[in-house]
Amino acid sequence: MSTDTTRSAILTAAERLYAERGFGDVTLRDIVAAAGVNLAAVNYHFGSKDELIAELFVTRSIVTNRERLNELKAAEAAGGGRAPIEAVLRALVGPSMRGCLGPDSQRSDAARFMIRASIETIPPIRKIKNREIDHLRKFAAAMRRSLPGTSDETIYWGLHFALAMAHHTVRESERLTRLSEGKCDLDDVDGVIDRVVAAASLALKMGPVGTSEVAVSRRR
Repeated sequence: MSTDTTRSAILTAAERLYAERGFGDVTLRDIVAAAGVNLAAVNYHFGSKDELIAELFVTRSIVTNRERLNELKAAEAAGGGRAPIEAVLRALVGPSMRGCLGPDSQRSDAARFMIRASIETIPPIRKIKNREIDHLRKFAAAMRRSLPGTSDETIYWGLHFALAMAHHTVRESERLTRLSEGKCDLDDVDGVIDRVVAAASLALKMGPVGTSEVAVSRRR
């Protein structure tokens, strides 16, 4: 194989195996056997298993984040430079949820790899998530434009909670399906995104509930 072909074969095999079996159950020997290369090739191109996982995650994240920012740009252009908060949040959570939800039979290896990355917390992926936040700053800025007068603290909490709802929905989709006895249709991806956006935008518009308000509500 050429150098580029070898590298591509390793990435393809690793993504498929991690998607199918998870990060803990796949060894480098499994990957080289599936890719038809030797162990030295993995060490040459990636250095370690962690570096291989990191490259896969970064590659897939770049695609998702580009889609997010393109949707945000289109929403703001349609709104003359300021998009409704619902459109901003939809651009934030929509791409990843569309990629990870829906019928299992329709999910690509890339989608199933990203689901694994959401479910299984491992050091190389956690490190990247904590470091790569520039695209999220652009969403925070768009949220400020959507909701002028809202404090930065509320904006950041709102962004955090929107991502958390999307993440938890992907991570715990099977449990929700069983809990609701199928009433919550996780294959209706657009409907699921609508619910996450509605809940997140309502929370942002309401703002935080102060302790005095909580105390009054408890006395009622």
